[in-house]
Amino acid sequence: MHIRDLPHPDPGVPDVRTAGAFLLWLYRQQLGGQLKALAWGLVNVGAIAASPLPVGLAVQAVVDRDGGRLLLAGGLIMALGVLIALGGTMLHREAVTNWITAVARMQQLLARKTTELGSAMTRRVAAGEIVAVSTGDLEKIGWFVEAVSRFGASAVTTVAVAIAVAVYQPELGVLVAVGVPVMALAVLPLLPPATRRADAQREKAGRATELASDTVAGLRVLRGIGGEELFLGRYRSASQEVRKAAVRSARMWSLISAVQVLLPGLLLIAVVWYGARLALDGTIAVGDLVTLYSAVAFLLFPLRHFEEIAQAYSFAKPSAKRTARVLAQTRPSGGPARSQGATPTGDLHDPVSGLTLAAGRLTAVVCGDPDTAGRLAERLGGHPPQHDDDGGGDGTGPLSVVLGGTPLDELPRDIAREAVLVQDKDPMLLSGTLGDLLDVPASGRVGATEALAAAQCGDVLTALAQASVDAAGDPMHTHITERGRSLSGGQRQRLALARSLVTDPEVLVLDEPTSAVDAHTEVRIADGLREIRTGRTTVVLTSSPLLLDRAEQVVFLQEGKAVAVATHRELLHSHPAYRAVVTRETDPEPAMSTGQIEESA
Repeated sequence: MHIRDLPHPDPGVPDVRTAGAFLLWLYRQQLGGQLKALAWGLVNVGAIAASPLPVGLAVQAVVDRDGGRLLLAGGLIMALGVLIALGGTMLHREAVTNWITAVARMQQLLARKTTELGSAMTRRVAAGEIVAVSTGDLEKIGWFVEAVSRFGASAVTTVAVAIAVAVYQPELGVLVAVGVPVMALAVLPLLPPATRRADAQREKAGRATELASDTVAGLRVLRGIGGEELFLGRYRSASQEVRKAAVRSARMWSLISAVQVLLPGLLLIAVVWYGARLALDGTIAVGDLVTLYSAVAFLLFPLRHFEEIAQAYSFAKPSAKRTARVLAQTRPSGGPARSQGATPTGDLHDPVSGLTLAAGRLTAVVCGDPDTAGRLAERLGGHPPQHDDDGGGDGTGPLSVVLGGTPLDELPRDIAREAVLVQDKDPMLLSGTLGDLLDVPASGRVGATEALAAAQCGDVLTALAQASVDAAGDPMHTHITERGRSLSGGQRQRLALARSLVTDPEVLVLDEPTSAVDAHTEVRIADGLREIRTGRTTVVLTSSPLLLDRAEQVVFLQEGKAVAVATHRELLHSHPAYRAVVTRETDPEPAMSTGQIEESA
């Protein structure tokens, strides 16, 4: 596969049973590229290995004063030089291509898994761990994939050289045949401790990354309470632990490198000493001695690749284990997934809370606790949290919400997303133009203009038009920065709502969609939402009296369970706990006056 063909049309289904199985699966996925790299590696390393022959021939030609053989040796050296250059260039090209395509495949797999699990991913795997896997771990696995071809070519050539030396000069061949395996295997006892130290360094780096991400995410709060120095001190301490672990790991790899230099050097000294004695005795010619010396000196070159593959594998194996663990995460399923079928319709029922949302109606849900509301929104979106209190009570695990009699977990992911869309309280706006933002999979029933109007984005469009570089001042062509940082909180919230309305799912779940807007805008959004979602099921998790008063029905959740269903005004009269949540009363009273009801509404 060529880099220009990325991304992969289908990254495949990885074998995540073990780290070794995952690496083997990755190798098989790009077998063609690996074979190309191996072939060019054999050309490159083989030409380097053959270089001692014309060198020895040239030396002997000078000794014998034979110009013809000297010219032949020069021609062979030039030809081998061309092969070395060509093989080296193409080997590097193919090896780097293997690296990039392997990393791209893993990135696609991680992106697909993250999309599949949604917010459940960070509940099962720490955010710092995911960041470390998607950056450092993929790079280490890519390094191993890229080094395999060089190691294969070096291993084949080394065996060929050792056999050739044994045939060419049996006395020295025995010494080489014994010395080469010793050099190659001498570092094996050092690899396990080196791997453990490298793994310890990686774990400490992951914890430091997670601590840093948590600190950055909460920096505004930390500054408000004066706690930023405390957390920065913790990060400094974690960074020092990473530095110490890196030094310990580097010491072990330095020892391995030293062994890889020392043993070949000793072998080279032994070969030269023994070969010189044979030359003095007249057993071999001077040219033969030069050839043998050059051949043994060549063995220092592939041994560096042996060290590289050992180091790469030591880093790649724990990285592959962590990557496979992330990719092995699955959505909780209550039964076999349906392979096909239309998007289901009907009432949406959550068995955990007992909440039933009538089809085609605007329903408001009051929880009182933002965490409870967040977990409910996740369940309604088909992501049951992995909490004991969200299970079925019989050890069966989390229960799936049911739409029109069909559990969402039994639906293919694309159909489930068409059925239910959840907009959380902190929606993400990606960088790009406003047109790109609203270019999402949709039913086609709701246009961008209608959605923007219902979400009360008039002032946002005006501001974007003024900032547009387009001659006509078209706000749809205005660039929006990452996460919508160029917009206010209310503007971001309304644009995210417009995007959700354009999608027009069968069920739309909105978690506090108007928390950052003023009361007048909130009223208009509530009216626009009710009008544009006519005939569709809409769920709003909120405690705003303005939204509650315009909902067709209100469901009150207490301790995670649905305890009351009625209109907003009826619940204000009849349910003191509901009234306390909505009106922010400290001590709920048993009744309210009509004036108080109107004011709270």
